[in-house]
Amino acid sequence: MSGKLIVDLLKNLAMNPWVLLATVAIYFGMLILIAQLTGRNAGNLSFFLGNRKSPWYIVAFGMIGASLSGVTFISAPGWVGSSQFSYMQMVLGYLLGYVVIIHVLLPLYYRLQLTSIYTYLHERLGRTSYKTGASFFLLSRIIGASFRLYLVAITFQLVLPESWNVPFALLVLITILLIFLYTFRGGIKTIIWTDTLQTIFMLGAVALSVYFISAETGFGFQSTLRLIQGSEYSRIFFFDDPLAGTYFFKQFFAGMFITIVMTGLDQDMMQKNLSCRTLKDAQKNMYWFSLALLPVNLLFLGLGALLYLYADQVSLELPAKADHLFPLIATGGFFPDYLAIIFLLGLLAAAYSSADSALTSLTTSFSVDILEIDRYQNEAKQTRVRKWVHAGISVALFVVILIFHAIQDESVIAAIFTVAGYTYGPLLGLYAYGLFTKLPTNDRLVPVIAILSPVLSWFIKLFLQTTYSYEMSFELLILNGFITYIGLWLVRFLPSKN
Repeated sequence: MSGKLIVDLLKNLAMNPWVLLATVAIYFGMLILIAQLTGRNAGNLSFFLGNRKSPWYIVAFGMIGASLSGVTFISAPGWVGSSQFSYMQMVLGYLLGYVVIIHVLLPLYYRLQLTSIYTYLHERLGRTSYKTGASFFLLSRIIGASFRLYLVAITFQLVLPESWNVPFALLVLITILLIFLYTFRGGIKTIIWTDTLQTIFMLGAVALSVYFISAETGFGFQSTLRLIQGSEYSRIFFFDDPLAGTYFFKQFFAGMFITIVMTGLDQDMMQKNLSCRTLKDAQKNMYWFSLALLPVNLLFLGLGALLYLYADQVSLELPAKADHLFPLIATGGFFPDYLAIIFLLGLLAAAYSSADSALTSLTTSFSVDILEIDRYQNEAKQTRVRKWVHAGISVALFVVILIFHAIQDESVIAAIFTVAGYTYGPLLGLYAYGLFTKLPTNDRLVPVIAILSPVLSWFIKLFLQTTYSYEMSFELLILNGFITYIGLWLVRFLPSKN
């Protein structure tokens, strides 16, 4: 989701800046209230794992919203125009990926009683592998969270009246300070419940949009379903062209591996699962969460079909970018003004959900994996270190966002964000090698392999694109992980010491 897109859609909102600020203030006020209620008597175990007492059904519901990024919220309805419901093929792949997480990764994490999932790499491959995996996660999450917060901050600076003359750095500082305040005490214990609020806002915005558009077109619920089913947009399965981006097996297996890596090997997502009381509860959480994604994604795609059908009915000129369609109709004065406010709340939930969760998981990983605070026997000492890390990560996000702002080149910033996505490939390779072989590796050379693998993947992608006009997308993750796996197998033959 580009910065210009967010700016354009917020400028379309039928509200003055004071209403905009009031909406944001109410949203953050609710988050801070939740933090006050959940952060009482919170220690390190509460911050890192919610005392392992999180109700699995709350975690499952909250993870629905956490998994639906701003891209899904804004872009998924627009995808329907060019790819129909083919995205559901990837969602079906998600289900297989979740089965792997439920029956392979979660039992491993619970058996080892992990706080950080990267501790497994220490036990299986060695200390250097462990530090490498954690460092790659820290790098990718800091860049990713900073990128999203940068877009939000620059948007609000452009939307607010110029006469207010609010410095960009001040907006960033306020944003990070607010996130810091409601995550500082409770950590994951708070995030579990703020995720629930976020899910309500996101799904509520989509459901109300479907309702108002259906009412405007004069159809009831059942008639709307028949209208969508009979439209050209409702096709799900594509088996005819293996080279097409919508080809079933490409999307299915892409969805599977994306889920394994971006959920199962990601501290951010797995920390919520590890906060459940037992392995059985965590598995129930993942089963219900994964099944819930089917109707939820169908809701998003159904909204997309309705948007196109509505635009055709009222002879609305489609925007140049499909991403703009949902914001245009929701905020363009076609429906009551409160729908625009609901849409804004949904957008806020999508934009900030990843940032608060990332701050907590980054604090956990840096404290446990890099500083190894368990070596401090004193609980008070551990708490002080954790709080300083939490503050330090917040400062790091602040600095990276200001660097993005200083660059002032969207293509460069987007490239940096893309590079961060390459770091999940080595994690896939490390875990695959650890789980599916009993072989050792040359632990000392693992950082070299983890750096070379994304570089080689990038060159292979460039070669295929320039030589064969083959556009590699999600399969790049699989290639990256495979190269890492082969590299780990090869370097085991090299001397482990100088």
